Amino acid sequence: MRLALREAEQALAENEVPIGAVIVYQQRVIASAHNQREQLQDPTAHAEIIAITQAAASRTSWRLDDCTLYVTLEPCAMCAGAIVLARIPRVVYGATDPKAGAVQSLYQLLSDPRLNHRAQVVPGVCGPECGQLLSNFFQAQRRLGKK
Repeated sequence: MRLALREAEQALAENEVPIGAVIVYQQRVIASAHNQREQLQDPTAHAEIIAITQAAASRTSWRLDDCTLYVTLEPCAMCAGAIVLARIPRVVYGATDPKAGAVQSLYQLLSDPRLNHRAQVVPGVCGPECGQLLSNFFQAQRRLGKK
């Protein structure tokens, strides 16, 4: 999670929403990314999506079984859907997202028995630190009058 936090700090330095993600396979980091929606002008450029794409390239397979995704914020519906489609078996996240979280807060996509894949979820790892980084970012944005 510390590596994911470093990615989130990189996003912050680029004036992106500070969310970072890392994917580990066999105790080795195979992907690391942060939000790049503003930089790429791409609404799908979430940290998790970019990391999943990198990990699939690293494994030369879209199936990311035996991988663990570490992310600083509870994934949204888009990212949770990508996690299901990539067959990632374990997701560790920091801060909960009561407004858009699709792992436990609003929806429980990673444990929904109607879907073809479920993931073990470990919430709250470095949660206060991850949440504070986001809170500080949005407070600064509001002070600047940005959305």
